[in-house]
Amino acid sequence: MRTPMIAGNWKMNKTEAEALNLIRVLMQWVRSYSGVEVLICPPFTSLSTLNKLLVSSPILLGAQNISDQPPGAFTGEISATMAAEFCTHVILGHSERRAYYGEENVLINRKLKAAISADLIPVLCVGEVLTEREAGKADHVVSHQLQEALGGIHLEDPTKMIIAYEPVWAIGTGRSASPEEISDLIARVIRPTLSGLWGEGISQGIRVLYGGSVNSKNAGGFFNTAEIDGALVGGASLTAEKFLGIIEKTQKI
Repeated sequence: MRTPMIAGNWKMNKTEAEALNLIRVLMQWVRSYSGVEVLICPPFTSLSTLNKLLVSSPILLGAQNISDQPPGAFTGEISATMAAEFCTHVILGHSERRAYYGEENVLINRKLKAAISADLIPVLCVGEVLTEREAGKADHVVSHQLQEALGGIHLEDPTKMIIAYEPVWAIGTGRSASPEEISDLIARVIRPTLSGLWGEGISQGIRVLYGGSVNSKNAGGFFNTAEIDGALVGGASLTAEKFLGIIEKTQKI
């Protein structure tokens, strides 16, 4: 059985004071949920403070990005070892990094290797844009992203890698694919691709999250499918009530 995970990507939001206020509310309620892991990925500026606050909490902490380079003369960057001082996880390959900063699979591959070397658990994002979907290329795009990003990586423990399928056309747009469509793509494309890399046992053990306009109203439909193991949540993770509403849906699976 794969344990559901609800991950909140705060993106470029929340001052340190705002982050503390939100986390304190989440800490009060998260313990009341069972059989689910909760991951929060705030901006770098809040990692140290939240790490200290969450020492005795079940809430996991992740970074939103890392450099592919070791510590050194790379102004403005954060290395994997620096992030690992405060985090257990890191988001890599997010569509915003791909679109706005030109990150390609080769670079993401190096970041994944750096993360794994620092004992960080990557949350690797993959997904097609609308034109690719309309052209019938979604399967090829997602499989290609996985194969290139994960090439040369040896994985023995499926809990040390998380995949987040985020169709780019559904992120922050209010649009989302149906739970059946998402589950079908995971079963037909993502898991076979992972199996080709690491074998069926590892493939079936890796959690695959869905991201793209997930909210408390539609989350239950996604979580009731066989293949979707949780969600990578953007905007709805910035409000305690909305985020907890999504977590609550995992209790009814």
